[in-house]
Order: sequence, then C-alpha cells, then structure tokens
Amino acid sequence: MRVMSSSTCFTSLPPFFPSSLTKTTKPSPIYSCLLEFSMSMSEDPVREWILSEGKATKITKISPVGGGCINLASRYDTDAGSFFVKTNRSIGSSMFEAEALGLEAMYETGTICVPKPYKFGPLPNGGSFIIMEFIQFGASRGYQSELGKKLAEMHKAGKSSKGYGFDVDNTIGSTPQINTWSSDWIQFYGEHRLGYQLKLLLDRFGDRAIYEKGQRLVKSMGRLFANVVIEPCLLHGDLWSGNISSNRNGEPVILDPACYYGHSEAEFGMSWCAGFGGSFYDSYFKVMPKQPGFEERRDLYMLYHYLNHYNLFGSGYRSSAMSIIDDYLAFLSA
Repeated sequence: MRVMSSSTCFTSLPPFFPSSLTKTTKPSPIYSCLLEFSMSMSEDPVREWILSEGKATKITKISPVGGGCINLASRYDTDAGSFFVKTNRSIGSSMFEAEALGLEAMYETGTICVPKPYKFGPLPNGGSFIIMEFIQFGASRGYQSELGKKLAEMHKAGKSSKGYGFDVDNTIGSTPQINTWSSDWIQFYGEHRLGYQLKLLLDRFGDRAIYEKGQRLVKSMGRLFANVVIEPCLLHGDLWSGNISSNRNGEPVILDPACYYGHSEAEFGMSWCAGFGGSFYDSYFKVMPKQPGFEERRDLYMLYHYLNHYNLFGSGYRSSAMSIIDDYLAFLSA
C-alpha cells in the first residue's frame, strides 16, 4: 500500500463527514484509519517532510546514530534514499536554523564535502529538528593533505561583504556564540569571542583573576596583527576531530559547524584536539599563504576554545587558559 503524504491524506477525505456519524455513532474503520494517519502525520514534521518534499513514498527503517552529546541523531532509510535527522526536545529551532545556514554556506562554496541541509523547524510538543543529507562515512583517516587543501579552498571562496560575523548567532558546543557583524576583526574577536567567554567565567565561577588578566590581553592583542592582511573568510568554527570524517570515496567531510566569517587562522583554534599534521598545514598554506606572525597568534585562537571548555566542563581547563594569557601578557609587556 502506498504511504501518503499529509496533503494526500487530507484530500482523500470527503469535505465533511456523513450525517450518520453522530456523537453516538462509531466511525467506520476506514475513517478511523485515515483520521489517525492524518493526525500522526501532522504531529511528525520530520516524517511529513520526508514523505512529501523528500520525494519518498515510504520510510523503511529508522536507526539511531551515535556520537553526539547534545542532540538525538537518527538515520531515516526510505525508498528515495537516506536522510540524517537530529532532534532536541529542550530547545527551539534557532540552534538548528543556525546550523542549517552554516551548512548551506559551506555547501555553496563547492569546495569541501558537507551534508546538505534540507529542513529545520519546531516539533509540535516542544523542541526542534533538522533534516539533512545522509553521508555514509568511510574507514579512511588518511586525508590530512586533502583536508588542508579543501579547507583552504573554502576559506578562499567563502567571503563576506558584511565584515566579520554571521547572519545569526549560533552555539559553540552549548555555549552561545555571538555573531553581530563588525568591520573590525580585532574588535570582533576581543568582544564577541574572548570577552564574551571571560564574562561568562566571571558570572558562573566568579573567576575575577582570569577575567581581569584576559581583559588586559584583549586591550593589547592588536600588536599581534601588525602587517597582517585580514579578510573575512567563511569558517567552520568548531573544527576538531569529532567534526571531521571522510566519505566512502575517502574525501574529507566536515560537519556540526559553528560558522561565522572571520580571520582564517581562527579555524585552527581547536587544533589541540584535531590532530592536524604537517601535511595538513603544507597543503593549506599552498592555497592560503601563511601570514607574518602566524605562530605568535596561534595560541590566541586556541585561547577562545580553552575558555569555552572551562565554561562548559569546569576548572580542569583553567590552567591552560591562564597559562596562555600569562604568556601573552609577558610577550606583549602588557
């Protein structure tokens, strides 16, 4: 039997119920079946989209997909192919909207493999969902050189005329990431990246020492960008090993972004848990030449993520963050 979309189901019903179906009359089995199907479809927007705009006529299997710690992930197998679906029962659709916009921006560069987003929205009983292309991962991890090349190509192709930021705020892990547009990268990074994380630490943990030292660094870090040409590039924003894989053809795949337009070097802020090797950087810099002072700025971009890990997971990351701040204050004599 062909599975119908919600619109098909409703148009299959007569415009009104027969007058014989009074309050005390039991509906016929066919009406009960159609009503139940209509209600279940309207209450499941994921199923509704897959069986209409997704061009499927039946869903053959739904399987859980592991690896995430914030959302519930599932694979929907259908007669029109497979879809990857994430749901979260405790948040609105703004987080998945931001993810969809980020994925779409990366996808549109035509450079690196990312899952194409299809649909996001609210769930009827609270929470939200996102539907995207399902990519079958391969076993290969030997894509360092190709990853560096493709990432650099994305940075080169993904430009913004609006400056630094993004059209919506998003999240880094579960921490809000503010993307208000700015024409000044140093101001943007100081206020919306380091400054925001430092204020969270002060509010959550009362850590005035790291807050005050961090603010001193924000005020003096401009000297680290002398003679550097900075252009707003499209960044994945949260590029660590858990967000990098490969498809069945061995091509690198990046996913779960926290996109914004920023200095290309900020992409390496999670390199301490991404495993980037020499072949990665060699291939990257062939496309995006290394800027003067790259090594001196590397830890500045790592600091944002160390501060975020402190906010997310506690004081185990405090010493690493404080060490970076102290080293820069000494280096800059600030």
